[in-house]
Amino acid sequence: MQTPATLMRGGTSKCWLFDHRDVPDDRVRLEDLLIELFGAEDPRQLDGVGGGTSVTSKAAVVMPSADPDVDVDFLFAQVAIGAHRVEWGSNCGNCATAVALWAVDKLGLSRGESHTEVRMRNLNTNAVIHARVATPSASSPARFDSVSVPGVRGTGTAVDLAFVDPAGSTTGSLWPTGKRRDSIVVDGIRVDISMADAGAPVALVRADSLGVSAAATEEQLQQYVPMLRHIRARAAVAMGLATSIETAPDAIPKVGLVGPAVPYRTTLGEDVDAADYDISVRMLSMNAPHPTIGLTSAVAVALAARSGDSTVGFAGAAVPANFAVTIGTLGGRVRCTVERDGGHERVLLQRAARRIAESTLYSRDRLSA
Repeated sequence: MQTPATLMRGGTSKCWLFDHRDVPDDRVRLEDLLIELFGAEDPRQLDGVGGGTSVTSKAAVVMPSADPDVDVDFLFAQVAIGAHRVEWGSNCGNCATAVALWAVDKLGLSRGESHTEVRMRNLNTNAVIHARVATPSASSPARFDSVSVPGVRGTGTAVDLAFVDPAGSTTGSLWPTGKRRDSIVVDGIRVDISMADAGAPVALVRADSLGVSAAATEEQLQQYVPMLRHIRARAAVAMGLATSIETAPDAIPKVGLVGPAVPYRTTLGEDVDAADYDISVRMLSMNAPHPTIGLTSAVAVALAARSGDSTVGFAGAAVPANFAVTIGTLGGRVRCTVERDGGHERVLLQRAARRIAESTLYSRDRLSA
């Protein structure tokens, strides 16, 4: 069986994008196809196109939207590594960046003078994302492949994202437990945690609750993966995302350590001063340290920061309706701008995307579309 696909880098992720007409409509058959194409059951994904890490084992199925207020619908798939499984419960802002550029090229969306607006809806969470994709024109011949983002040695086309009214997109509430901060006991240790839902559900654990630096290195964070997985499972139940700890998914809530800004060195060797950002965040992607931060997690951090009694809140500060927060991650700084406009709340992020390959993927004959 042959399946056309496009490999793209969006932000700090790589994502295989599929036209909905080229893959099965049935979710079970689609899952089987992705597991086969990615070689998901192999922990190195050697027998497929998966990249062997959570940020390079992603897919999106894209289609024109029937909604007149939306241009593109997309279904996001987080393909497992070393397991026969696909997680469907979350969204990916980095892949949405790639979807926006793909939609301009593949669906013939009308181009503006210097950019094209793409209105997207994520079918996993029903979240609405607006993208502004840089596009060349006769009067604007500047290069559009020179924008970089923290955590990536490379450039791409500028894609600015706006998450529209993201609070409660999965659970219906920014604070699913009704509290800005909870204290829970996990493996005999009491931890301070904020469970928020905006862009994606997140569980944000105070780093000092576990005795770890807010600017933990990737190696240090790796040591806390088992504990953070246990915390995530309990948070999933508390947020209504799972009925039991045993059935809690790996994809949501997104879980990580948070703390104050401190000096640190990024994974790319750049020194960052504490004065250059607001909040230290070290997230997991599935069950491994995220090289930066998922954009949906960044959205949740930004909105949670508005509450002074959350684990990431600007304590003692009056936060205006429109504000910006800069997040310090393993790969560098990510800036989120929150603004209210016409009764809607938008969280803005600047990203970049690049098309890497147009491909025909081959699967075994036992799979049929």
